[in-house]
Amino acid sequence: MFNNRTRIKALLAMEPANQEITVMGWVRTFRNNQFIALNDGSTNNNLQVVVELGLLDDATLKRITTGASLKITGELVASLGKGQTVELKAKSLEVLGDSDAEAYPLQPKKHSLEFLREKAHLRFRTNTFGAVFRVRHSLAFAIHQFFHQKGFVYLHTPIITASDAEGAGEMFRVTTLPMDGTAPRNEDGSINYKEDFFGKSTNLTVSGQLEGELGAMAFSEIYTFGPTFRAENSNTTRHLAEFWMIEPEMAFYDIEDNMNLAEEFIKFIIRFAMDHNRDDLEFLAQRLAEEEKALPQDKRSELGLIEKLEFVLNNAFERITYTEAIDILLNSPAYKKKKFQYEVKWGIDLQSEHERYLVEKHFKKPVIVTNYPAAIKAFYMRLNDGCEEGKQTVAAMDILAPGIGEIVGGSQREERLENLLKRMEEFHIPAAEMDWYLDTRRFGTVPHAGFGLGFERMVQFVTGMTNIRDVIAFARTPKNCEF
Repeated sequence: MFNNRTRIKALLAMEPANQEITVMGWVRTFRNNQFIALNDGSTNNNLQVVVELGLLDDATLKRITTGASLKITGELVASLGKGQTVELKAKSLEVLGDSDAEAYPLQPKKHSLEFLREKAHLRFRTNTFGAVFRVRHSLAFAIHQFFHQKGFVYLHTPIITASDAEGAGEMFRVTTLPMDGTAPRNEDGSINYKEDFFGKSTNLTVSGQLEGELGAMAFSEIYTFGPTFRAENSNTTRHLAEFWMIEPEMAFYDIEDNMNLAEEFIKFIIRFAMDHNRDDLEFLAQRLAEEEKALPQDKRSELGLIEKLEFVLNNAFERITYTEAIDILLNSPAYKKKKFQYEVKWGIDLQSEHERYLVEKHFKKPVIVTNYPAAIKAFYMRLNDGCEEGKQTVAAMDILAPGIGEIVGGSQREERLENLLKRMEEFHIPAAEMDWYLDTRRFGTVPHAGFGLGFERMVQFVTGMTNIRDVIAFARTPKNCEF
């Protein structure tokens, strides 16, 4: 029977009393034919297993190699060695799975993150990725707990959809039509999607927001948490083609309610990880500090990882308007010394360098920017009343975080049918195709709001990992779809 094993994390917290315990895991190291460092993924800390000389025959000893899996039963005793309080004195040992020591890619030495990305199927076994993915799990659990406690309904929105919620057109097409040039065509030569599986052009979702709004118009508060897809040819440390999004939608909320919820939400899930994954975060903090030693002083973080997270928890997020943000940038030493790569003027879409300047140099804490120009934001965002010198704005809000830039994007939604129709016309979105969406404004419309949080960017922020490909199990990026 295999389900009577004790996890190493639980075992390391026990008081040793010569109790008999069974553990299973993978060999990290084996030295002097006597000391096995065993790990089962429940913690970065290994269990030292002591094998008395003569207990095992030579053939079995040779099979105890790095990466091999073992089942060991023995007595839990106080450890005399440094680095652990308890150890297991083996009584019996069974090799469950051999590992060729010569061929095993993860030798007991330091490996680069680039190398480990190529071995993504094995990298979970390293300390760094063990810590990252345990933290990722805790954050995901905390997200559900937060919304459940507030009475939100978890809504599963479709992955295959005919709508483009963002209006950006960077979508992966879904089709069963042949790719060899024999797909049915219309008279003008375009592909006739009426012959396709769904009878229309469909794609992988870029957002569950529009469908989420439908749920909010009945349940008042809903949230989605699922995969989203962007066919954006961005080879950066911040972009993925497949990533996970959390998107709450709330009826009877305005932009201020939206900001308050988003700030409370971010702090809740960070606190959860701090409370439940302290060992992992301390390991990642030490790893980040070592990594930053190679950087010039001005590129290093002013706060360590734990200090940064505590700082976010203990300080209110700064709230400024887009216009105020532009003024700060225009008056900044970085702008005057021409250190920004991208131009700064009212009407631009803030670039990552601008966002990070506001957060890391000017305010030195997370910042919520509101009231963006209508021209650079999506059609569903509520037009603000009044218009200063042709500067029409919408009730949008972005939360900017240190080291990453934008981590949350949201808005109060346009609940007024006439305004929404006008905005759709400006964006060349056919009203007939969105009739189902417009019905929410025809039948009992209410002020409502919502936001989206990119889960991987949140995991990046909490773990201190600098590349987004290192916080998702199997990264999907341009020219890369392994595993």
